[in-house]
Amino acid sequence: QEVGRRIDKLGEEIKELRELFKETDKKFKETDKRFKETDRRLDRRFRETDKKIKELSNLFTTQWGKLVEALVEPGAVNLFRERGIDVYYTARRIEVEDEKRRKIAEYDIVLVNDKEVVVIEVKTTVKKEDVDYFLEKLAKVREHLRSFVRDKKVYGAVAGISFDEGVDRYAYRCGLFVLRSEGGIIRIANDPDFRPRVW
Repeated sequence: QEVGRRIDKLGEEIKELRELFKETDKKFKETDKRFKETDRRLDRRFRETDKKIKELSNLFTTQWGKLVEALVEPGAVNLFRERGIDVYYTARRIEVEDEKRRKIAEYDIVLVNDKEVVVIEVKTTVKKEDVDYFLEKLAKVREHLRSFVRDKKVYGAVAGISFDEGVDRYAYRCGLFVLRSEGGIIRIANDPDFRPRVW
């Protein structure tokens, strides 16, 4: 009888444990569901925040780029005049589109006279890949800027507040004018004997 009572009691305890496990499992599932919902909500918020940060970053980069261009353009006109390239017309941010109205290139500053055109790529910090990309754009300049270049000589120039190490020399060796900030003033870093490449 004692053994029977103990078995019955043990059976009841097992039953209680089973109920407790069911309840605990249910709570775990509910908690897990809440965590997943919270995780989804957080993930959505992170994506939205990331998108806003990218938009602000692009806006800042664009506005900063415009500011640097505005600083470079007036000085560049005088600098090239001093080099014997007597420019009388300037244009900024010339965008080139394909037949489907997709932007395929942008030229930051273009200086023009009757015989010559100087195309300037402006960056806050000029990197080697910027120079390489600009050289690719210059290779297509006669196709992209027909109305500007026609039968004129086309020179290229890179301008920046700063340059990654050795990039100014690299641009020079590629036949580009190098415009850099010295004491807050934009100057042509190339020596007076420099002969620019003609595109």
